[in-house]
Amino acid sequence: MARWFRMLLPALVVVAWLAAAGLGGPTFGKLSDVSTNDQAGFLPASAESTTAGEWQERFRDSDAVPAIVVVEFDQPIQPQQLADYAPLGEQLAEAAGLESGGANQVVGPIPSEDFEAVQFIVPVPEDLDAGDVVTDLRAVLAAELPGSATGYVTGPAGFIADLVEAFGGIDGLLLAVALGAVFVILLLVYRALLLPFLVLLTSVFALCAAILVVYWFALQGWIQLSGQSQGILFILVIGAATDYALLLTARYREALGEQELKWAAMKTAYRGAVEPIAASGATVILALLCLLFSDLNSNRSLGPIAAIGIVFAVLAALTFLPAVLLLTGRSAFWPIVPRPGHHVHAARPENSVPGTEGLRGLWLRVANLVARMPRATWLVSVLLLAAGALGVLQLQAHGVPQSELVLVKTDSADGQDALVRHFDDGAGSPAVVVTDSNKREQVLELVRSEDGVASAEFFTRSDQVVELDGRVMINATLQDVPDSDAAEATVADLRTALDSADPQALVGGVTAVALDTNVTAQADLLKITPMVLGVILVILILLLRSILAPVLLILSVALSYLTALGVSALVFNHVFGFPGADASVPLYGFVFLVALGIDYNIFLMTRVREESLRLGTRPGILRGLGSTGGVITSAGVVLAATFAALGVIPILFLGQLAFIVAFGVLLDTVLVRSLLIPALSYDIGPKIWWPSKLARKESQERELVAAGSGYSAD
Repeated sequence: MARWFRMLLPALVVVAWLAAAGLGGPTFGKLSDVSTNDQAGFLPASAESTTAGEWQERFRDSDAVPAIVVVEFDQPIQPQQLADYAPLGEQLAEAAGLESGGANQVVGPIPSEDFEAVQFIVPVPEDLDAGDVVTDLRAVLAAELPGSATGYVTGPAGFIADLVEAFGGIDGLLLAVALGAVFVILLLVYRALLLPFLVLLTSVFALCAAILVVYWFALQGWIQLSGQSQGILFILVIGAATDYALLLTARYREALGEQELKWAAMKTAYRGAVEPIAASGATVILALLCLLFSDLNSNRSLGPIAAIGIVFAVLAALTFLPAVLLLTGRSAFWPIVPRPGHHVHAARPENSVPGTEGLRGLWLRVANLVARMPRATWLVSVLLLAAGALGVLQLQAHGVPQSELVLVKTDSADGQDALVRHFDDGAGSPAVVVTDSNKREQVLELVRSEDGVASAEFFTRSDQVVELDGRVMINATLQDVPDSDAAEATVADLRTALDSADPQALVGGVTAVALDTNVTAQADLLKITPMVLGVILVILILLLRSILAPVLLILSVALSYLTALGVSALVFNHVFGFPGADASVPLYGFVFLVALGIDYNIFLMTRVREESLRLGTRPGILRGLGSTGGVITSAGVVLAATFAALGVIPILFLGQLAFIVAFGVLLDTVLVRSLLIPALSYDIGPKIWWPSKLARKESQERELVAAGSGYSAD
């Protein structure tokens, strides 16, 4: 290859990625423009609450989102003083941009029975930004209320505004923390000045390109972007791209220690790294795309969003990183520059185990442990994992109240507490029943008689019951807080009771949305789990040319996932004191832990297979374990650190996902990949590759092992 071409090709690749980063970088700040955090928008069109919500908009001739304004007094007011707060309602309407006489009007002031509070229901038009409107409403309360009164803005619009504000650190704080953590780890791993910057650039460029595509897809309406999927995308791309970069650079540094020419070294490194990186990327991408079969729209949208991120992580690691490494040469590793002859392997001691030649320190000790006590090692590992998995029985993944979604103090949560103190707990967010007009009296009586319903009335306009296409709507105020377990149980019972009076009746509202979200998320877990396992199993079979090894790898990561979930449940309940977990947490944790956890087994077993073809299975296991030990451990720490960075965003779902994945990745890295899989494979021997030809080299293996450690291949 001509020298000028060797210089031009890497330069052109770098320029192409610079262009992609230049186009994608500015879209960071635009993602919020195409993002939504409305829980109702995550439900499938087939959900009962979704259909009821569509009827509700038609009855009200509005798709406005209600904000509940609560004014709490130090002392009860007199009934005649209620009129003094009518002007406040007008100011709130003006702040919400409501036109006089329009379909959307402020309702209130509505006094509590104890006259210690009043509430206003302020519809926020869909074409306005809920966060801006809620900010203006709070400003009105701060300016107009006397010192003896305290005002809050809560309800669906208030919760959405506070949720959006909590996600506000995604563009800046989350990226800064994640990149900072990765940079420190890379400095410690490489002990080089330039290389960490090159790896970080690989991750950042991959993220910029991914964001450009995701933004365009969301702009076209092909995907539904939310704050949580945006945060996961950032973390996933940084972590995955760094992991792939670590694998390639480890191979490159190893090759530079054996070959003088950097192009020859890169060719060797690329040949050894491209298969595991491509296989790992394909595994994660296909596992994520399984989410397209989810019924919950938030799950379905995350699949392609995250898959796009992984595509660019793989592309950046296999194009941009090799290009900059070729342009910088050995100087990328300065001051510890790898050169041929610097690492001369000592001769194997007479009593050492075959496959441990050249290993030192920790990984020599781990390899010796695996070789000398394989069965005890993997049995103890399995018992430890099984013990941790028992904690799954304490997992409370059945949803949490809206007031608990944000981990910091919010005005909407305080307002919800004020509502509970002075009004029926379900006031402001009633359940909605849409029923046949001919059966309306029977249905109204049934709704009123249901345990958990405080009151129920027909939806009226000008004191007339509104009828639309032969249907009427009933607003049912619940006795319990709308997003509580008790309120959800009331909605479920109400639906069952209505089946006899009007099988076509629909029950919607905030509580119904929460109930349908939880039920759908749990159904998605049962549906998506076997699909993901099946996809990964097929990829592993093709990659390792074996059936037994892939099956054992799948079982190991599944057990590791259950352990991570079990330990997390114990920590959530008894350390952090969380009120529960989002119903989607187990599914997200499963997809990320199984797909990403299998990465390390792919990195390990592809190298083991490569070494087994040269040395035999058991020596190959030890050589593969020692050769990949440092890089896989580093990759696991990097990925755990990047996911842990999600904890800086004060959202319960992201905090729980951060802990589950970070802990699970470390568990996979330290216990499963370092001890369980190598020891189990060593114990089984060549049969681990059944039914491939490699499994039939047992006689050769027995001779090698017998000559070394005396361990029988049987």
